[in-house]
Amino acid sequence: MVAKLIDGKSFAIQIRSEIAAQVKVLLDSKGIKPGLAVILVGEDPASQVYVRSKGKQTIEVGMNSYEYKLDRNISEGDLLGLIEKLNADENVNGILCQLPLPDHLNSDLVINSINPEKDVDGFHISNVGLLATGQKSMVPCTPLGCLMMLRSELGDLSGKNAVIIGRSNIVGKPMAHLLIKDSCTVTIAHSRTKNIEELCQNADILVAAVGRPEMVKANWIKEGAAVIDVGINRVEVDPEMSSKGYKIVGDVDFESAKNKAGSITPVPGGVGPMTIACLLANTLTACCRTNGLPEPDGLTA
Repeated sequence: MVAKLIDGKSFAIQIRSEIAAQVKVLLDSKGIKPGLAVILVGEDPASQVYVRSKGKQTIEVGMNSYEYKLDRNISEGDLLGLIEKLNADENVNGILCQLPLPDHLNSDLVINSINPEKDVDGFHISNVGLLATGQKSMVPCTPLGCLMMLRSELGDLSGKNAVIIGRSNIVGKPMAHLLIKDSCTVTIAHSRTKNIEELCQNADILVAAVGRPEMVKANWIKEGAAVIDVGINRVEVDPEMSSKGYKIVGDVDFESAKNKAGSITPVPGGVGPMTIACLLANTLTACCRTNGLPEPDGLTA
């Protein structure tokens, strides 16, 4: 048996199409156009590429895109002042401050200065607490994308055993809360977990988000399980194999795992494309909530 490929690129295109359609309805019926503000401090090349992609896709779905590219030496006070201004701007429904920030800036302070209702990354402590207690919140984009793909692939998740490898605040913990909310039986595994292979072998759903290249082997995986690989790792290879001298791999040994899993996300092309799509979904959700309108169908947790 070869696993079904969960194509994140195609899924993200579908999600963006749904968002664009709902944005058009919102504009035509209510005269409301959602807006996303993205703040980039400094000139980190990877962050610049990511921010450009966010801006392009924001405009493509019919939303307003506001970009703020700031000098890496900006003072904390000036950055917080900009966020305060955006918090008060009725045209801005979502605010995202691209991480990582330069060392002289307190990331926690900056994130928690964003209005929780506009915190489309879902990192504000209020949203973290709301999600953990099963209440309505802004949900971190990567776990939300994983949940959407699992629901699409498996349907009702109720009663399924789920194992999440990784306990980060960005993926592991919120992923656990989302799956619990969908009535899964959830276990979080990490670097200190004993008999981790045996634990994973009982999982109907396996989410790998640990940041270790190809850590999860085929013998860790239950026959027919759904495997979501969140990892993005750069591994050096022989220059004859790649002109770049490296390849991108996930936390799962894809070549062996695909012969054991029922469905699996590739790396690249799996979870990654869903992250920006879910950022746009969160912006639309925030806009609807602010204006007292029904939340977009199928785009929230």
